Amino acid sequence: MFYDAVKNDHGFQYDPFKAIVAPRPIGWVSTLSPEGRANLAPYSYFNAFSQSPHYVAFGSGPVKDSMRNIEATGEFVFSLATFALREQMNATSAHVSVDEFELAGLTKAPCQIVRPPRVAESPAALECCLHRIVSLPDDDGNAENFLIIGRVLGIHIDDRFIHDGRVDTAAMQPIARLGYSEYATVTEAWRMRRPD
Repeated sequence: MFYDAVKNDHGFQYDPFKAIVAPRPIGWVSTLSPEGRANLAPYSYFNAFSQSPHYVAFGSGPVKDSMRNIEATGEFVFSLATFALREQMNATSAHVSVDEFELAGLTKAPCQIVRPPRVAESPAALECCLHRIVSLPDDDGNAENFLIIGRVLGIHIDDRFIHDGRVDTAAMQPIARLGYSEYATVTEAWRMRRPD
């Protein structure tokens, strides 16, 4: 089949776009409000975009607390969402006006460079400063979606997942978003070298 992605006339009950661009890492983003109130939320549009220097980005639509906090403070933290933390990650997706760390029973761990806390139970975290927020307008020019780009300033890795000088990603069992309400878990890794 083919369908016009602008008209979005696919005929399905749910848009298949997210099921095709998959799996996507979950951007489990923590921020602080200007008043110092912690916020933690998962974003299903997240990825890394540069090796040196390191940049990550996530999509938000419409404007949410995370984006407001990042605009105000210029800082955020990405904590790796794993299979062991799937229920806590899901709990932090609720639309509530409380501290999501407390709601999900998670521990706030201090960062070295930025002020927002990271998820202590997560095996890895990236401390980030805001690089730029890019509006993603619709056909009428309305900006209801945004791309938040951050530069990675510091990286935390749980020593239990470092073996022979390499991070054992599969052992951390990161989860990723598929389409609809589906997720995937990384449980094994395999290697393939480039021909050059």
